Amino acid sequence: MKNNIEKIRHSHPYHLVDVSPWPLFASLGAFFVTVGGVMVMHRYQGGLSVFYTGLFMILFVMVGWWRDIIREGTFEGQHTFTVQSGLKMGMILFIVSEVMFFFAFFWAFFPF
Repeated sequence: MKNNIEKIRHSHPYHLVDVSPWPLFASLGAFFVTVGGVMVMHRYQGGLSVFYTGLFMILFVMVGWWRDIIREGTFEGQHTFTVQSGLKMGMILFIVSEVMFFFAFFWAFFPF
């Protein structure tokens, strides 16, 4: 019975992610960093502790999320060749889009 479940689970080369708490914690951490930064700039008492709480949450999310990704790819074997090529292509397209953004930005402010 276990082999049938494994065959059903991995019957395609793509990786379907499980439900993760990390996006929620990352957004809460970013919110606390923003609110804490505003509180510090307006000299509210306790603003620095809110800022550091958000910073700690973001660091915690970074460690936990990358730990999950490494575990999925190495120990669970969910990063097949198709998934790896998709991740590489996504990173390449992200870098190309950033280069094009900066090229367009500087082209707009420094016309020839």
